[in-house]
Amino acid sequence: MPTVVVRHKVGDFETWLKGHEDRVNIFAPAVSSFKTFQDQNDPKSVVLVLEVTDMEKLGAIMTDPNIQEAKDRHTVMEPILLSTQVSV
Repeated sequence: MPTVVVRHKVGDFETWLKGHEDRVNIFAPAVSSFKTFQDQNDPKSVVLVLEVTDMEKLGAIMTDPNIQEAKDRHTVMEPILLSTQVSV
């Protein structure tokens, strides 16, 4: 099960944080769990560490125009950066 790190900024951290249950539901088809972090030097920068069950579904969710309303409501700002683990 791959781990994916997602980083983006938010317009309002408290508003975004209140949307946690929405994110759980949105990502449920592709993610078994995730952890939420806030940057200490930039309180409007957040990181999600996702345990992904289906990368293809995750990609579809991330590009689905139907989730734009939730992103707007949660004050998510572009760009949304995804990082995957590499073997060393």
